[in-house]
Amino acid sequence: MKCLMVLLTLISLLPTVVAEELLVVVSESSRVESLTKGEVVDLFMGRYVTFPNGDKAKVFDLASKSRTKGQFYKLLVNRTEAQVNAYWARLLFSGRSVPPEEADSPEALITQIKQTDLAIGYISSQDLTEGLKVVYRFEAF
Repeated sequence: MKCLMVLLTLISLLPTVVAEELLVVVSESSRVESLTKGEVVDLFMGRYVTFPNGDKAKVFDLASKSRTKGQFYKLLVNRTEAQVNAYWARLLFSGRSVPPEEADSPEALITQIKQTDLAIGYISSQDLTEGLKVVYRFEAF
């Protein structure tokens, strides 16, 4: 009977657990409506500097060692932040590309994205605010 009570209590808590998602976002005034995972990879890994519609993209990244940044690159390209940093070091050395501009916090990133139609970045679903448009969603983590 005691096990049943514990199980029922745990089940009753399930609806209150909110799954956190990572979202790739642009300004709500952006002409970009949605992106595929491949297009997100191309933008954040410096393979392309434009959105699929031809608009130049301004890519923003979160500051180093943030939990969200680590999760983002793990889900995006299955690499750690250190591996992504090494990748960008090689690209910088070769002169082929420059890494995304870093924002100090999710709030700073959101501000940057809202200020330009060409900006793109990623946030946790709990940071989603008015003025942003979700163009890609990762599974809950």
